[in-house]
Amino acid sequence: MERVGIVLISHSSKIAEGLKELISQVITDVPIETAGGTEENEIGTSIEKIMESIHRADYGKGVLLFYDIGSAKMNAEIAIEMAESIEIILSEAPLVEGSYVGAVESGMGKSLKEVYDAVEKAF
Repeated sequence: MERVGIVLISHSSKIAEGLKELISQVITDVPIETAGGTEENEIGTSIEKIMESIHRADYGKGVLLFYDIGSAKMNAEIAIEMAESIEIILSEAPLVEGSYVGAVESGMGKSLKEVYDAVEKAF
């Protein structure tokens, strides 16, 4: 069954990978990708990393993005504009709690809009 993909965007690759590990302990059938840090593995965000993660997380049902702070949102918005054929929504929910709820909802086979609405309702 297709699932909505989740992308975790953080200024820190350790935060993004740790959150993916946390969620994956409970939810195993949802595509979760990370875009943490810069290409040089420094603190920051990368449009290229976000784009790559979006493409890896897309299994045909859309992708929901979660971000931590500041420029992560701006870079996510640019990546959304560049990803022409993929349905993507950027969530304003808290990174940890929002992405966890999103993964649970995706695991139930819900549509991108249904997953997004459930996350927004929770926060």
